Amino acid sequence: MKILFYDAKTYDKTSFDEALHNFPDLEVDYTKTDLDSRTAALAHGFDAVCGFVSSDIGAQTLSILHEKGVRLILLRCAGFNNVDLDKAKEYGIRVMRVPGYSPEAVAEHAMALALACNRRLYKAYNKVRENDFSLNGLMGFNFYQKTAGIIGTGKIGAAMCRICHGFGMNVIAYDVYENPSLKDFVTYVSLDELLAKSDLISLHCPLMDSTYHLINIETIKKMKDGVILVNTSRGALVKTNDLVEGIRMHKFAGVGLDVYEEETKNVFEDRSDEILEHSTTARLLSFPNVMITSHQGFFTKEALSAIAETTLQNAEVYLSGKESPNDVK
Repeated sequence: MKILFYDAKTYDKTSFDEALHNFPDLEVDYTKTDLDSRTAALAHGFDAVCGFVSSDIGAQTLSILHEKGVRLILLRCAGFNNVDLDKAKEYGIRVMRVPGYSPEAVAEHAMALALACNRRLYKAYNKVRENDFSLNGLMGFNFYQKTAGIIGTGKIGAAMCRICHGFGMNVIAYDVYENPSLKDFVTYVSLDELLAKSDLISLHCPLMDSTYHLINIETIKKMKDGVILVNTSRGALVKTNDLVEGIRMHKFAGVGLDVYEEETKNVFEDRSDEILEHSTTARLLSFPNVMITSHQGFFTKEALSAIAETTLQNAEVYLSGKESPNDVK
């Protein structure tokens, strides 16, 4: 099977090439461009394409992939809301994903963002670089015995619950389904109660119609003053303009974001300074209590290895004609 790997970075190529030794039936070619309707024709002659959460795999892209003979879309990520599943089914194109790779990697990054915001590490670093060792503007608060509110308790959310419990925090959670592995130290509450009681709120839920803009001006107003908000899940869980308004209202002690609404537009690359200047993400960067990272929560050696292994295993399962729990339907 020939696979065209879109939006390939050096680290992607390294991890997949290492894993390919165990998959002699698979051949992978790499391209730096991302998958969308303009680049789908590059897949001519390939059996499958490998895309990411930022890829535009809508109806037009799928139509071109179908014309080029592509039968399989391999998502090297958990999210799949960027895929027109109805159109994929119509064309007989199978879609497979990596539902979990290293939940601890993302959860650890979420806590790193929370700590960096709370203890003003970015500001402290810059002050010391300028030979300013004063403590003005650096005061945080103890996480110990404070309340952590975790929204979404799948594998990543559960890992975040365990981390917060390890910090001595009181952990409450909101999810449609309760995770039985957390019953000894997590209390499930309503969303409104979580918003009202939490000193730290961390988002770990998928992006669906029911969670789109879950964090908006109304839910922000229900939060404690001085709360820390962290999002390492999906950018559109947060309505960015409302988040800006909440920051201006002095609702947040800090905001840590590894994802953002404009991420699919690649706000930090290939955009003019004028566009960047007026982007909502750039507006967030102007606030001193906001820390933004470049979707690096998953970015550990262990996670990249697991992503490569599972993605290539998905291709092998496709060749075998078997079904898989990694199928997206």
